[in-house]
Amino acid sequence: MNLTHWLYSLAPPPELLLVIIFVVALIESLAVVGIVVPGVVLLGAAASIAGHDDVPLWTILIAGILGAFAGDNLSFWLGRTQRARIPHWWPLSRHPQWLEQGHEFFRRYGILSVVVGRFFGPVRPFIPMIAGMLSMPTKRFTLVNFVSAIAWAPAYLLPGYLLGRSWEELMQLPPGAERWLLALSVSLLVLALLFSWIRYQLSAEGRLHAWLERRMAGNRRLARGWHALCSPPPASEFPLASLSLLVTSLIALIAWTAWVLMHDGPLPMDQQIHSLAGMLQRNWLIGTSEVLAKVGDALGIGVLMAPWLLWLLWAKRFAALLHIAGALILVAVSNTVFKSLAGRARPDTPDYLTGSMSYPSAHTSTIVVVVGLTAAFAAQVMPQRYRGYAYWLGIVACAPMALSRLVIGVHWASDLIGGALLGLIVCALTRISYQHFQRPERGMPPWAWLCAASLILEILRVVLFAPV
Repeated sequence: MNLTHWLYSLAPPPELLLVIIFVVALIESLAVVGIVVPGVVLLGAAASIAGHDDVPLWTILIAGILGAFAGDNLSFWLGRTQRARIPHWWPLSRHPQWLEQGHEFFRRYGILSVVVGRFFGPVRPFIPMIAGMLSMPTKRFTLVNFVSAIAWAPAYLLPGYLLGRSWEELMQLPPGAERWLLALSVSLLVLALLFSWIRYQLSAEGRLHAWLERRMAGNRRLARGWHALCSPPPASEFPLASLSLLVTSLIALIAWTAWVLMHDGPLPMDQQIHSLAGMLQRNWLIGTSEVLAKVGDALGIGVLMAPWLLWLLWAKRFAALLHIAGALILVAVSNTVFKSLAGRARPDTPDYLTGSMSYPSAHTSTIVVVVGLTAAFAAQVMPQRYRGYAYWLGIVACAPMALSRLVIGVHWASDLIGGALLGLIVCALTRISYQHFQRPERGMPPWAWLCAASLILEILRVVLFAPV
């Protein structure tokens, strides 16, 4: 028996495990205490044990959601009832800047800070308490808190749960799969870190952006083109990051597509990762992937985006409406053209996909567009130092949709990479075009109600309609 099996043998019974997840989630969300408790590590470990012991996924998600909901509500109550005493409590009395940062974050983003702040380490334990101190309406906070807890629990619990469920299979990887998995993991990590660094350098506060702006100012013709794409004053920011993303993604997509088409059939990497996905299949994992298949198809994306597009129409924000709708149409048309030209067969073709080709993955490209543009629009109203969080959360949100296509066996791994690159190109084009129209001073949409409407419509779509 190795160390891992020995540790799993010490696991508490399922009922106690659910209580532990509830308590840790509560403490992780509790004011001040949550910043010193390693909740991420504890929740990951508890979720891994739950996955290894075949505890139903929905039970640990409910435990995590209720714990996070209760912790934030308790913090809100403390802020509401103890607002005069809180600044004198230890350790806030010795670190008053913690409260100041939380106040600044809440004033800047209002109700949105309750959701976004749950994922930001520096302000996470203080936002609910500050919302109470600033007399945010209780009903509004409760609704927003519940929605944010639903999004938070899977992000913290699913990775550990999936690791626990697949631990035995991971010990018996197909020949050669270790090499491809290691190469992919290292490549994704390096690319993500490189993207974060380059994105900052290309932003208005980066050195490269400042250097190019000085060079452009010396040429009247170039300066005119530079300012034509800049956002309105006072930001006056050139979409250099989006332009760089467009160029690099376009080059990468051309090179990757050429490599895929040079092979008659799947790549060696595709075969090995496909074998690994087959080993990891479980009823719950297949069921989750089939739900994601419905969420990411044309009908699923349509009902997901409908409340937002209708609100943009009602609010007369026509520039944003046309750009988002245009991005969805562009990625749909691009996928159709690519699939027709590539003519690549799927690993498995269910009845509802008869006649549909494999490369690239339309689900992956579409979710990259939806989540990528959401992250970009959120980042534009955030301070520079926090913008990276929006993009990292976007990457995390896209991964399950892409990987689900491997689980149900309708795509090769190389299809997902092609789909992601295509989605990034559409995102970059949309952001470059929209840069001149953005108005950061405009009010925030009623995102809590829009999220609730999208969630209800998506549930109805999953329950009532077959995949298309």
